[in-house]
Amino acid sequence: MSVKPYLIFNGNCREAMDFYREVFGADEPVVMTYGDLPKGNDDFSLPPEAKSLVLHAEMTIAGDTIMFSDQFPGMPYNVGNHMSLAVISDDMDEIKSWFAKLKVGGQVEMELGETHWSKCYGSVFDRFGVSWQLNYSEPETVQP
Repeated sequence: MSVKPYLIFNGNCREAMDFYREVFGADEPVVMTYGDLPKGNDDFSLPPEAKSLVLHAEMTIAGDTIMFSDQFPGMPYNVGNHMSLAVISDDMDEIKSWFAKLKVGGQVEMELGETHWSKCYGSVFDRFGVSWQLNYSEPETVQP
């Protein structure tokens, strides 16, 4: 299990990542764009100008993983909602328990459910306004 900072930008995520790469001498991150999302979900329409925006990227800075994204197209960007804490666990019951507790008095941004990257993912602002992303990750198996 780990907790990682998730920085959210207003359409300039690539520029910010380039800056941090230069500052910290980090390797180039692997980037997934909104346009990389699987096709076929009729309930989801993405404006053409949003397809090149960063959906998710990770970069190691000073030995720690920092995650990056552009704000979802059409959602307001306000200083204060541009950072989220991502909790990743291989225990789905733990994810469900944490989410249930965090949403009491808070605001669910995305209810827990299956996504194309996880069998259980959800995001919520807790009652103090802190943004949390809870993500189930399959347990790693050790190869003999």
